[in-house]
Amino acid sequence: MGAPHCLGKIIDRGRTGTNNRLFVEAVLWIARTGSPWRDLPVEFGKWNTIFKRYRDWVKAGVFEKIFAAVNDAADLEYAMIDVSSTAAQVVKVHRCKRGTYSQAIGKSRGGMTTKILALVDGLGNLVKFRLMPGQYHDLAEVKPLIENMDFDVLLADKAFDADWLLKELDERGVKAVIPPKSNRKVQREIDRQMYKWRHLVENYFCKLKEFKRIAMRSDKTDSSFSAMIYLCASIINSR
Repeated sequence: MGAPHCLGKIIDRGRTGTNNRLFVEAVLWIARTGSPWRDLPVEFGKWNTIFKRYRDWVKAGVFEKIFAAVNDAADLEYAMIDVSSTAAQVVKVHRCKRGTYSQAIGKSRGGMTTKILALVDGLGNLVKFRLMPGQYHDLAEVKPLIENMDFDVLLADKAFDADWLLKELDERGVKAVIPPKSNRKVQREIDRQMYKWRHLVENYFCKLKEFKRIAMRSDKTDSSFSAMIYLCASIINSR
């Protein structure tokens, strides 16, 4: 499904790419192993050529298009959101990239980290995500994450218990399954059975972090790191 979105086809302007499948396998090798591009096995070709081709695809948004192609039937009756902020989910930044403060990299209790705010569907597949510096509050990017998204129920943990979010969901006719914080004067009731389904978004982070390039961020720019997430998510969602 992603083939029509690849660059270097015969019908494309400019230079024709050779063996898109081998190229994607090379990028997946980097994603799975977390290795530097220079360590790419010679069977894939010259590492520098492949890296430059990767950057061309990143700039053209190819990986995002491939992700959209394999994720065109999301089950959004229920949606779940969470942030990779727990000890098991946190995305640490490789020491050689820690000076890149203009990107979604920041200092948190876990050191220099990047947070992934993810929205998954009722099947536990990624639909949309946002990157944030490690010190940002979990709610910081929720508004753009759920913007223009049509779902009936939103599940999230108590970190997302905010008046503005509950109000927006109510105005949209969305059922909020979000436990109240302990300091709320009025402790509202939630559907506890439905809340148990929220484990699907936590499980998704575990699947995503099986790719070492996601577990340890080695990409300098947000665009490159996002492209890696889109590619890995495409593999997970198409299983």
